[in-house]
Amino acid sequence: MKIINNVLSNIIFNKLKNLFFNNYFSWHYQDNVNHKDDGHFQFCHLFFDDNKINSIYFEHISPILNFINPQQLIRVKANLLTKTDKIIEHGFHTDVKDCMTAIYYINTNNGYTKFIDETIVSSEENKLVTFISNIKHTGSTCTNENVRVVLNINYLPKI
Repeated sequence: MKIINNVLSNIIFNKLKNLFFNNYFSWHYQDNVNHKDDGHFQFCHLFFDDNKINSIYFEHISPILNFINPQQLIRVKANLLTKTDKIIEHGFHTDVKDCMTAIYYINTNNGYTKFIDETIVSSEENKLVTFISNIKHTGSTCTNENVRVVLNINYLPKI
């Protein structure tokens, strides 16, 4: 696991953050977080999946993709979780097997990503955590901001 703070310059990061917090950006309701009938919900925006770009906003995330510099993208999506009265974890899972996962934190809040070994990575804007995708992890909601927004990237690294 690798954690990198202040990944992008402030100017580039603020442009990227503004994308997710503008009224024109399209969020789509998903009636689960990890698996069907898990009792949770979130809003998502799918940038890339099934070997193709799925979003007119794809070019806007190029600074973070350039930083990661993947050999091949598998899936890129943004997740928005709404504020809850208490922190809710959504259950340990893996996103996509046998690749790398990067979670890029768009806003600072008291939510987090927890790994099966109990390591916790706090949600701090402009932070990136990368790890082997087979490692189980869980995300959480937050209680101190209206939303928790992360960019989730599954990719094959350059060798």
